[in-house]
Amino acid sequence: MRRIQILNDMKYMKSYLYTLIAGLLLFSCSNDDTKITYTGGSAPVLGVSSTSDLVLSKSNQDFSSLQFQWTNPGYSFSNGASTQDVYYTLQIDTMPATGTPTFTNPKLASLPFTNDLTHIFTVRELNTALSNLELTDYVPHDFAFRVKATLVNSLEPQYSNVIHVKISTYLDVVYPVPAHLYIVGDATPSGWSNDSSHPDATQTFTKVNAYTFVLNSLALTNKQFLFIPVAGDWTHKYAYDAPGSTNNTSGDYFKPDANSNFQAPASGNYKITVNFKTGKYSMEKLN
Repeated sequence: MRRIQILNDMKYMKSYLYTLIAGLLLFSCSNDDTKITYTGGSAPVLGVSSTSDLVLSKSNQDFSSLQFQWTNPGYSFSNGASTQDVYYTLQIDTMPATGTPTFTNPKLASLPFTNDLTHIFTVRELNTALSNLELTDYVPHDFAFRVKATLVNSLEPQYSNVIHVKISTYLDVVYPVPAHLYIVGDATPSGWSNDSSHPDATQTFTKVNAYTFVLNSLALTNKQFLFIPVAGDWTHKYAYDAPGSTNNTSGDYFKPDANSNFQAPASGNYKITVNFKTGKYSMEKLN
């Protein structure tokens, strides 16, 4: 009798296992059937309040200038319309002499928005955005605008049509421009020495226009440095304003009297440009 009972138990277990496996297969098939997939989106349509030539003026900096609006790309998935946030970037470049803009300019202006479908620029805001391209002020330039739309993590980008407008910008600096500028630090040949009576000529910038200083060649080591406006005086400096992090060694933003020294790039000879219009400096390695 015990053997018969064992056989019956084995038959029951086999039957149970078959039922379980069949259920798992059915569940797996069900999961495959309900897998959500991306099905598409469409390019946003970009519009602007005016494409007439525009002259920006500091006296009108708080007034409205251009208004841009764009359509939702209508992202969708196999289970219906997307309910995810859409991330928009208004990209600004210059129109080439011929052809269409590629928006690959390293100085490309990129203004982020989340879910918004319109933006009204003040005169100053637009002037600041255009100034990132570092073009000559008070003369017209043909600027190209487009919108890039993505889902989270820059997935599934969609690009709008391109609109171009001729705009003249005005000079507006981020920080007051000093009369002189010097670089000091253990990344430089003179180290942290800061002699007011004999400032190192090789570490003295030349002012090339109303807002830009240039040092055409300086040997740097991979250590730290600061910019100062007065030789021999530590009262004021231009430094990095992000304690606990390291600046982009090829160039980054600076801020008056900030707390962190700049980190220099790999040892070598560099051309250094400090721009008070954008509040950024750049390092160009020389051959």
